Amino acid sequence: MTSRFGKTTVRHDALAESLKAKFGDDIVRLDVHERKGGSKGEVQNRDLWIEISLASFRPFIEELFTYDFVNFHVISGDDVGDSVVLNYHLSLFQRARGGRIGVAVTISVPKSGLSVPSIFDLLPGSEYSEREIREMFGVDFVGLPNKALVFLPEDWDEEIKPWRRDTAGPSPEVVRELN
Repeated sequence: MTSRFGKTTVRHDALAESLKAKFGDDIVRLDVHERKGGSKGEVQNRDLWIEISLASFRPFIEELFTYDFVNFHVISGDDVGDSVVLNYHLSLFQRARGGRIGVAVTISVPKSGLSVPSIFDLLPGSEYSEREIREMFGVDFVGLPNKALVFLPEDWDEEIKPWRRDTAGPSPEVVRELN
């Protein structure tokens, strides 16, 4: 079970139980989603959707590496009022066909302290997603070496966060109508 980088295949249910045992109450929610496909509608992949406390986020990501190689996909986010919710979309590489395990890790970052440890040193492919979330929501990724803007112009007022729904979001006078 504690294999590293594909030496054995770990099942999704064993992974879920192991993570629950290791992180206990720091796991707010854990769901398993099955994805079916093919002509027979058989289960092709299983995804774990896990909401974890902000304090356990970095140790949780590090723990995933003890099961298999972690593949980063993207970070998505949402302004939900007093916090920004971040969803890290990952997967564990599995050598067996249909053995890939998708892992979506959700954390809630309070607006009173919009700071998250960067995972760039573990998964360099996360750089552009972290930079995008930083410029669009205002989340600071501690340890991210390059925090330059990705999508917004260089002269952008960085106090304005385009995807925020509060006073940090764009004011009506800077939003133009599209035809």
